Amino acid sequence: MLVPEDHLLRKIDKAVDFEKIYEIVEDLYCEDNGRASRDPVVLFKMVLIQHLYGIRSLRQTWQDVNMNIAYRWFLGYGMSQQIPHFATVSHAFRHRFTEETVEAIFRWILEEVEKAGYLKPEVVFIDGTHIKANANLKKQIKRAIPEAAKTYEKQLMEEINADREAHGKKPFKDDDDDEPKPPKEKIITESTTDPDSGVFHKGEHKKCFAYEAHTACDRHNFVLEVEVTAGNVHDSVAFDSVYADLKEHYPEVQVLTMDAGYKTPWICKQIFDDGRIPSLPYKRPMTKEGNLPWYEYVYDEYYDCVLCPHDKVLSYSTTNREGYREYKSKSYVCENCPDLKRCTLSQSKTKVIAQHLWKEYIERAEDIRHSELGKSTYALRSRTIERVFADAKEKHAMRYTPYRGLEAVTNWVKLKFATMNLKKLALWKSFCSFFFALFHGISPRTFVARGLF
Repeated sequence: MLVPEDHLLRKIDKAVDFEKIYEIVEDLYCEDNGRASRDPVVLFKMVLIQHLYGIRSLRQTWQDVNMNIAYRWFLGYGMSQQIPHFATVSHAFRHRFTEETVEAIFRWILEEVEKAGYLKPEVVFIDGTHIKANANLKKQIKRAIPEAAKTYEKQLMEEINADREAHGKKPFKDDDDDEPKPPKEKIITESTTDPDSGVFHKGEHKKCFAYEAHTACDRHNFVLEVEVTAGNVHDSVAFDSVYADLKEHYPEVQVLTMDAGYKTPWICKQIFDDGRIPSLPYKRPMTKEGNLPWYEYVYDEYYDCVLCPHDKVLSYSTTNREGYREYKSKSYVCENCPDLKRCTLSQSKTKVIAQHLWKEYIERAEDIRHSELGKSTYALRSRTIERVFADAKEKHAMRYTPYRGLEAVTNWVKLKFATMNLKKLALWKSFCSFFFALFHGISPRTFVARGLF
């Protein structure tokens, strides 16, 4: 009687059947041994309340549930019943409910959204957002780690060797033929408090240890996939795992809309090769200010050379291990050029132009950018994926994570996005029911009084 009929928790309670949680966690409990356990649905609902209202900790959630009548009603507890202690909830999510359990909860909510007919994965929006880690920037060490191998390295090397042979160059030797070379190392700054996090510093943001949630959503802002990495992992590096999960769960994806950080030859190539379309923005060339612009150098496909602004030829030189064809000028031609200083600062007075083997895929993406499809889908980013991140940080407390370790933070982020999906599902179902009643002649006041909205 004390909980309003139009309360958000009432709408959520009607939107899905929480009995499904018993099936998900059935294998994690023993039926005929041990002490009586706390109801797993209650434990998940307490965490749901925490994420739904952006409460900073489980301890504070427990205190709020004890005092809030609506929270008690949602959990199924009366005013005199004792709420499960926050330590019980914390222990369950740390030691009992695994990463697979959280993933199952995340997928279950999306299945409910799909059953309701609200999921529209034909156009997907992908981006990443940083989350401050629970780690002090002053507590750090420098450490050398091996560089991660690229997923497309073998495929790229095969095309590099084929291109070199076509130009009369010797192919690069495979490491399997000789003694394997030790992997290249790079120096990183590692937190002694949370080694899984990474240093994040961009623009006006304060330097800190952070995680990054690489996220994909549909045009209705339902989060479809999320991959959590350290804060120093670039968006384009984490794209492969996000894209692989998207293809597995939503093969109907047709257009992938992303920002300029994802505009790489490999990403464009794999999307086009899969028969899908990348919607990407203009990416500013990384040229030095004051130098001649990149478009002044024109590639001649027939003669396989590059022409400079003064119509001098830059001939093919080699194809390097990174997959770039190098075109070089003649020093005796360039030394008397009036634009030499604007063209190159090389002591040998030689200009080098590098073009990737997969450059054609970037050019195809540019054609999409100028099309109506590219313009219309990219314009939706501010209302889709950016809105998801804004709501997650402003309304659901995702700016800062109290957890440490990649697995714990991943579970925390997935539960938060599952909560956001469930909230939207409940509101949409209630909204549709309201207008269905109006269409059938039921007054809004009667509709609310019956608890249908």
